This record gives sequence, structure tokens and C-alpha cells, in this order.
Amino acid sequence: MSEPILRISDLSTRFFTKSGQVNAVESLSVSIDEGEIFGIVGESGSGKSVLARSIIGLIESPGQITGGKIEYRNAPLADEFRDAHPDAVNGDYVDLRSLPEEAVRSLRGPSFSMIFQDPESSFNPTLTVGEQIAEAVEVQRRASSNPRSTKARTSSSEYSLGSYAYGAVMPNRSFVSSKSKDRAIELLQQVGIPDPEERVDEYPHEYSGGMLQRAMIAQALAGEPDILIADEPTTALDVTIQAQVLNLLREIQDETGMTVLLITHNLGVIARMCDRVGVMYAGEVVERGTLSDIFDTPVHPYTKGLLGSIPDLDTTGGRLQPIDGNVPSLMDEEMGDRCYFADRCPKAMEQCLEEPDDASVDGGTDHEVKCVLAQTEYDESQALGDSHFGGGDT
Repeated sequence: MSEPILRISDLSTRFFTKSGQVNAVESLSVSIDEGEIFGIVGESGSGKSVLARSIIGLIESPGQITGGKIEYRNAPLADEFRDAHPDAVNGDYVDLRSLPEEAVRSLRGPSFSMIFQDPESSFNPTLTVGEQIAEAVEVQRRASSNPRSTKARTSSSEYSLGSYAYGAVMPNRSFVSSKSKDRAIELLQQVGIPDPEERVDEYPHEYSGGMLQRAMIAQALAGEPDILIADEPTTALDVTIQAQVLNLLREIQDETGMTVLLITHNLGVIARMCDRVGVMYAGEVVERGTLSDIFDTPVHPYTKGLLGSIPDLDTTGGRLQPIDGNVPSLMDEEMGDRCYFADRCPKAMEQCLEEPDDASVDGGTDHEVKCVLAQTEYDESQALGDSHFGGGDT
């Protein structure tokens, strides 16, 4: 089996606000294999979107990545930076956090691309959808024409830096070439937009929500990325359109073989799409494993709680089993060094007042859990009372 295409180790992202330090991602480690769909699932506020933005360097002030590594396997990129930035290179891996900012920026598109939650706020309302997709194609092709590019797909002089400079001083010369616009039409057709030749010249407000989501996928694919990050790609869509968008993502992944990091709060989406899963809570991945591990043999009480909250369509009259309590505050002074789920956990014990380590389940490496129950049976005599964390009526 090949090495993972992405290795994240001890990643921490903080937001330094006037109210205090918010620990949005907490010493998180996970690896993603090439060509797989890896799912991150958890409640709103668990840090999923911050993780996605951390990977591609889109954390803005007052946020800051304060620790850890984000290692991307790309042999040509490693060779390019091996001499100038030896601290960033480990074999075929490059630590994105140790690269210059402009180098990381150049990887957005050809190496990493992202589908954001809200397509309506992600498109410029003053430009046509086709212009915006074609511009993404153009940027990728001009970058690929750079002889220093690690991923050249287009060598035509039409996309050279000289061509760009000429276009900048000639008001009648468009930045976007006709070939890039043709490629935009191809992408709109690929994602199932009807009449793409006409739709390419329409503005975002002329698209329905489902069509705009498809257009955003087209824009994300414009750079032909190695890794596609899909952050809640079906948010605010009705169930029929959701299914269409998910089918589209699966078809594209099958055709291109690209790696997909799928972020969602919907376990149904995870079950339908993913090969492996990481369950996220309070900035940590508390359980990771294959789809079978998570759905058939879950260990962490939070994972079990999420699964218990899913309606059973085969049984009528049953009641859902919601997780008691609320998502914890991520303020640093309120988190402490303990299991962050302990105050909501039906099996919290005295051992849970200390920070748990990652532990393998059944001695394997695929299924890991950040919980004492991975290696210890629940002992009711060690149970924490409902009043231990200041109440029992949440």
C-alpha cells in the first residue's frame, strides 16, 4: 500500500480574541490515503471547517496555526524545495507550514482545491459564472507554464507570464483566453449544468441553489487538484439535489482518482460516500477507522451517541436518542486537561479527568480511539456523578 498523500500531525489552530484564546483545533493527527474519500464528521462547532482551512492556509487573523505539521506527498515539490528549505522536506513529503506563503498559495488550485459551504457568498455577483470558472482555469494554466511549476499540464506560450503582462497593459485584451472559456463550458457540462454554452454567460443570481453548488464544484475542479476538500457541500439543498451533488462527487472521484476530504455533520452522507472516517469533537479526532469500524463497532461514546441520533427507517414509533448536554466551550481557560466529552458521557469515569491517549482497538492500526474505553471496561464504581461538572439537568 502506498504512503498517505497527506499526513497531519499534532495540528493546533488557535483564535486569539478579546474574550480569550479559542482552541479550535487541538493537537489533531490524521492521515489521508491517495485516491480515497476520507470523511470528517461531528456536530457544528467541533472544528471541522477550521481544520479544512488550516490545511490550505486560509486561517485569517485573529486565527493562527500554532503547532504541528501538514505534510503533503509530492516528489517534484520536495525536490524543488529540498535545498532552499531543507527543514520543510522529509523524503517525498513537504511540510506546508514550513514553506513560504507564496509557495503555499501557488498550490491552491493545482494541488488543493475547496468547495465551500455557501456557494452564493463564494461567487462574485458582478461577474458571470463562466468568467469565474474560466479565470480559475487560466490561473492554473499560467502557473503550469512557469518552468518552476511542479505540475505542468499546459506548456503553451499563450499562458506565459509574458502573455499575462501583455494582457495587463492592453485594455482590449482579456485575461481569460478563449481556450479557458471553452474549458469552463466543458466543466459546467461535466457537473451536469444544462445548456452550458448559454449558462456560461449567466450571473450567479440566475442559477438555482443546486446549480450554483454544481458550478462551485466545477470551479474547484478547474485546477485539476490532487486533493479536493468538500466542506458541507450539500448544505441548504433539498434532499433530491443533495443526492445529485453527492452522486456527482462520487462519479468525478471515480473518473479522476483524486483524493477527497469530505466534511459534514450528516452521518448518512458519510455512509454513502466515504472509505474511512474521522469523528471530530472539540477540536480533536476522537475516533477514526473504516466505515465498518465506525458504523458497526464504534467504541467512543460520542460516536455511539451520533449513531443513536439517526432515525431508524425500519422501525416505526421509536424515539431518537439525542446526546445530552451541549458542545463545550473551546475557550482555553475552560477546557482543561481532560476528556472533553466527559461532562456529556454516560460512561464517564475518574480516569476521564485526565487527557486520554489515542489507543488502537483490538491491536490494529486502522481503528483508533481517544478514549479510556478502548482498553478499559466501564467500571460503575468509578463513575462520575451527574453533579461532578456542576449539574445534571442539561
